[in-house]
Amino acid sequence: MIPNSNHKRVALYPGTFDPFTTGHLSIVERGLALFDEIIIAIGVNDSKNCHKPTAERVEHITKVMKDEPRVKVVSYNCLTVDAAKEHGANFILRGVRTVADYEYERNLAYANRNISGIETVLLYTLPELSYISSTMVRDLERHGYDVSPYVPGCEE
Repeated sequence: MIPNSNHKRVALYPGTFDPFTTGHLSIVERGLALFDEIIIAIGVNDSKNCHKPTAERVEHITKVMKDEPRVKVVSYNCLTVDAAKEHGANFILRGVRTVADYEYERNLAYANRNISGIETVLLYTLPELSYISSTMVRDLERHGYDVSPYVPGCEE
């Protein structure tokens, strides 16, 4: 069920954001044209070996988004749809870079809608940012390269 126009449109943008890249920032900025509020939700996923602690990622993204009052940053350790409900989000926002991303996100969107009624909105990554991934950035950083062009708020 799509909320009527009298309701605030709130999107949960979930991910590990390890790190939060210029591609992620682009999705948030473009999403603000569609939603009244975006909650960047850092998922705590025990199966992923994160480079930075969750608290550090929350702090970094909060600093990057400090001038945007319609964005808040949280962490969660439950199903994404449960985090969306907890924070009053009626949409899930996701970015798609590749066909593989699309296939994965499509299946998650079907499941999430089936169990919760929450719709997922997919935004395609801008072509000039489509090659940027958190994995690539972590690899560059691990080998001593400057990652500031790919990580907003990262002073080298």
